[in-house]
Amino acid sequence: MPGLPAFILRRLYVKGSVHNAPTGWSFTLKNTLGSGHAHGLVPLWVDEFEEVPMDKTTFEIDGDTIRFDQVNRENTSGLQMSRSIVISVDGEQLTRGAHRIDFACVVPGPSQIGSISRMMWKAPDGTPATAPGAAMGSHLPN
Repeated sequence: MPGLPAFILRRLYVKGSVHNAPTGWSFTLKNTLGSGHAHGLVPLWVDEFEEVPMDKTTFEIDGDTIRFDQVNRENTSGLQMSRSIVISVDGEQLTRGAHRIDFACVVPGPSQIGSISRMMWKAPDGTPATAPGAAMGSHLPN
């Protein structure tokens, strides 16, 4: 199933937006591509080995907070052009330094089966990416 190309997804991440919060951490995406919707989300992965539980991951849009596990074919999530969403993780804060964060969503495909679009942020120090995705910097200051 075709997904959105990584070079397109790279444009969604708001550079420098990854930061720790009192109850975990968050980052921002801004839709600069065009209006669309997802009918599923996939767990975030941190540094390729830590899967973030979907019931601990939320996004905020227009004042509403929605858990990742609440998005499905019957309860889709749309994002209008030029709008931002904040994705937050409830749990441990990120350690200082570079981190790789993988994000994916399920979008309607040509036959409405859907496709997984994945983007990835990698350390700005040039650490090579080993999984498919769009390389973007996410770094908490030392």
